[in-house]
Amino acid sequence: MAAKKQREGAKLSVNVDHVATLRQARKTFYPDPIEAARIAEDAGAAGITVHLRMDRRHIQDADAERLRGAVRGKLNLEMSIAEEMVRVALKVKPHQVTLVPERPEELTTEGGLNLVLYGRRIGDAAERLRAEGITTSLFIDPDPNQIQALTTLAGRGVTGFEINTDAYIRAADSANASAAEAEVRQIAEIVALGTAAGFHAYAGHGLNTGNVGPIAAIPGMEELNIGHAIIARAVIVGMKAAVEEMLAAMRGGK
Repeated sequence: MAAKKQREGAKLSVNVDHVATLRQARKTFYPDPIEAARIAEDAGAAGITVHLRMDRRHIQDADAERLRGAVRGKLNLEMSIAEEMVRVALKVKPHQVTLVPERPEELTTEGGLNLVLYGRRIGDAAERLRAEGITTSLFIDPDPNQIQALTTLAGRGVTGFEINTDAYIRAADSANASAAEAEVRQIAEIVALGTAAGFHAYAGHGLNTGNVGPIAAIPGMEELNIGHAIIARAVIVGMKAAVEEMLAAMRGGK
């Protein structure tokens, strides 16, 4: 029997990119990110996230297409604003697209979108996605200027924003409690501004069971997108246990 989904507080969207990373290391057909997604949802995840990168280093187009038919909750497709990626999204039709910046040489996403600089292009892409029933979220740093720019995109198909938690993670990992608390306050302020403007608030990047609690506890935080920590833990204890541990850590923040 499938586990019950979370009923209160922030939901969990499990990023299964690194299941595909293991597969692509040997160019085999296993492990299958679709199977991992099924187990994650059975364990209580509210949805699944994948990042389709320009270099296809892990998730492939076929994975995204298969996930669209398999995911029972929300399928969130992270991607750059490149025309190629917009076309893929229009074909796959995920429930949500999260636009993120992307550099070929980066190991992982390094920062948030600059909505002030790229607002027009983002709005154009979001309108095309909206026409096909796809909502758009934007990955941004916890900066009030980005929220101000976000409000100008409300009528163009952008319905949410995902806060980049990297600065908080760095402070928490350094055991600097006061700095970590300051970052949580900053994120909470941005969430309050964004939700007051009518947007859905999400967060992610580097979250694990040791640091996720304070972020999950922020009022108005709707969903956390977490991948690497869960997949790394799943190598040791299995996917079901790894997801359940993360959900317990999220609830512990309250």
